[in-house]
Parts: sequence; C-alpha cells; structure tokens
Amino acid sequence: MTYLSHLLIYLNIYVIVALGLNMIVGYCGRLTLSQAGYFAIGSYAYALASVAWHWGFLPSVALGAGLAAVLSMAISLPSWRLKGDFFVMVSLAVQIVILSAIYNWYRPEAPLGTLRNLTNGPAGISGVPKPDMFGIKFDTVGSLAILATVTAGVCLLLGALLLKSPWGRVLQALRDDELAAKGLGKNVRLFKLQAFAIACALLAVGGALYASYVSFIDPSVASLDQSVLMLCMVVIGGIGNFRGPLVGAFMLLAFPEVLRFLNIPIALAAEVRLMAYGLLLVVMMHFRPQGLCGSYRIE
Repeated sequence: MTYLSHLLIYLNIYVIVALGLNMIVGYCGRLTLSQAGYFAIGSYAYALASVAWHWGFLPSVALGAGLAAVLSMAISLPSWRLKGDFFVMVSLAVQIVILSAIYNWYRPEAPLGTLRNLTNGPAGISGVPKPDMFGIKFDTVGSLAILATVTAGVCLLLGALLLKSPWGRVLQALRDDELAAKGLGKNVRLFKLQAFAIACALLAVGGALYASYVSFIDPSVASLDQSVLMLCMVVIGGIGNFRGPLVGAFMLLAFPEVLRFLNIPIALAAEVRLMAYGLLLVVMMHFRPQGLCGSYRIE
C-alpha cells in the first residue's frame, strides 16, 4: 500500500503540472520549455516559507502560486509577438535564468531566507516540513496521498470550469486564428496574460506538493530534463482537451516502473529512461502529432 500511495502522490503532482502546461501548449498554442522553472519556484517558495519563515501549508503554497503567476509575465509578454521557434527559445532562456538564480542566489555565511541566501545554492533546502492544516498533520504516505488527490481534484475541477467556459473557448480561438479572434474584438494580450498566469500558478502548486512530500529540494527540480519530461506528458497524452494530460501523466509515470522489472543496472537506468522518453516523443510526433487523446495537432 505504501508503494501504491507513493505512486499516487506523484501521479497527482504531475496531473496538476500537465493540466497547467496543457493550458499553455494545448489552448494557447505555445510550445514552452520553462515549465520546470515555475515548478521549482513553487518548490522553493514553499520550502523557504515553511523552513525559514515558519509559515503554514496554505500560505506557503499561496506564496509559490502567486510568485509564479507574477513571474509568468517573463514568458507571457514575449508571446504577444513571438511564435514558433522564437517563443521556444525565449522560454528556454527563462528556464536557464531561473536555474541560474537557484544555483547562485546564496551566500554560505548568510542565514537561509534572507535576501543574501534565498536558495542555499547547490546544497538545496532540507527538512521541509510535512503539511499541517487545521490541526491535521499529513505526515504519512497515506495521508499525503489523500491530500495530493484532493488538491489535484480541486485543480482539475477549476481547470474544467475555466477551459469549458467562454474564457476557455476564446483561448482556443486565439490558438486557431489569433487575427480572427482579434477581429472579433477580443483582448488577445489580456487573455494570454491570464492563461499564462493561471498555468504557471498550477505548476507552482505541483512544485509545492512535491517539496512537502520529499522534504528536500535542490536545483535539479529546475533542470531541462524535468521540463522535457513534463512536455512529454502533455504531448504524448494529447493536447487541446481535458483527457490528454491525465493519460500522459499516467503513462510516463508508469513507464519507469515497468523498467524496474527489466533488471537494468542502476547506473544506466536514468539514461535509458531519457532515451526512451525521447524516442517515444519522436514516434508520437511522427505518427500521431495530436497525441493519444488529443484534439489539436501540433504544427
């Protein structure tokens, strides 16, 4: 049961991540590589607020989501004019800036949580406390699985209400023909700003749940490998609808568990997994660009 609860926690975390990323890729039509950076913002904001400033679970998560929503302008503002490869390069630059800031925004002699040491550098932040809400301590794997499931359910419900509303239909119109949507009097810039802010906030919520579960974070949470994994979940599952992120998150989390039964040496397991992800992504883009459950084809 502990093992299944562990997988359920990770599944719920990445379902939230895939839901936010699908809003950018599937509904705004913008391919991005900065998602791990915003995931890391949520993780580090939660860790700092709970370890250094002794905030509770909900305020710490809210801090990460709010900070990610504000910093989402780093990729939403260029999206007003840039498309395709140019926007991908901008998002990659944002990812590198966030990763560099995490690595370098620290001084060994300064206390954690001060302006001189916000990230603790390559050493990371340890001792991140388990969630505690309304006098209830979620300090077991089973209780954390329940919390992650409820959180993912709330995010999915809110996402469904948004994406099936007139607001969500305007996003799809922007994706399909931005000039036509603008000609209908829609404020294209405002809708993009809102969509990117909500998506990055969801990524940060997933990062906060991750930090609360593993109790330790380091700069690897903002690596490009993580961004590729998250993008694979959305692309393979299918973009432009609500089912794709769920299917993609389940498939790419189940895949490493299948590899456990192949007796691959530990030293090669990570490389084999990345190679398999890349091969699967290439195959999907060639034979079914819309993904397994997708309704929108990436051009």
